[in-house]
Amino acid sequence: MFGSMKRGANAYANIGVETGVLAASPHKLISMLFDGALVAIALAKKHMAEGDIKNKGESITKAILIIDNGLRASLNKDVGGDLALNLDSLYEYMSRRLFEANVNNNPAILTEIHGLLDEIRSAWEQIGPNAAPAPAQMSATAAMDALQNSFAKA
Repeated sequence: MFGSMKRGANAYANIGVETGVLAASPHKLISMLFDGALVAIALAKKHMAEGDIKNKGESITKAILIIDNGLRASLNKDVGGDLALNLDSLYEYMSRRLFEANVNNNPAILTEIHGLLDEIRSAWEQIGPNAAPAPAQMSATAAMDALQNSFAKA
């Protein structure tokens, strides 16, 4: 009569996301992009296993858009030097592989890209403004080195 419960929940969730985006620091926004891409890839893998072609394609497309129009577009290649250029290449690789996963219905590729994104996200969190320095925690330099080393694996 007044709309579905699901639509109401989605509207509420969208308001929460919009509020989070408006209040987020630039560092947090990038973290949110990582999270969105990781969730989209996980959903794509679930839909692929269930044989749900439509939702698999939509989830993979969402992940590609987040990577290309969010993560990749936010790189400042003038300031970021080799790291920004390496990330740009890695993001381009991820998008290409996600497309391949969609076309070939290959969950192993989804697992690969999810792992790469998760590694980069972890390094990103280590250099965050709220990352408290602690002996057990990686320094910003070590986090950047780990990020650079992840490129050698890809």
